[in-house]
Amino acid sequence: QVQLVESGGGLVQPGGSLRLSCAASGNIFSINNMAWYRQAPEKVREEGERELVAAMYRYRDTEYAASVKGRFTISRDHAKNTVYLQMNSLEPEDTAVYYCNAGEIIADATEYDEVWGQGTRVTVSS
Repeated sequence: QVQLVESGGGLVQPGGSLRLSCAASGNIFSINNMAWYRQAPEKVREEGERELVAAMYRYRDTEYAASVKGRFTISRDHAKNTVYLQMNSLEPEDTAVYYCNAGEIIADATEYDEVWGQGTRVTVSS
């Protein structure tokens, strides 16, 4: 079984920075895609409301939401099955629960379409 554990969330002032980490555990052979999504706190209970923030695909191609381009950077340590999200120049609008997502996983001789983490809360406020 594959599990994702996020860390690094918290309270930060506008203009500040945070670095989120997401580590995948299990008998993992490969993970093609890893990404960060977010959901506004008041919408956490609603399905389908998660916004793609940043993704890194199989051949290291990256994708960012327009609202975070130039401020956020996604990176990945393949050896550690870990993905990071460096968030700079944070704005109150970035306040959300941030979820890690891993896609196209092979573990324990089983293929998984995707796995989600439990989320880590980021609050940007003065």
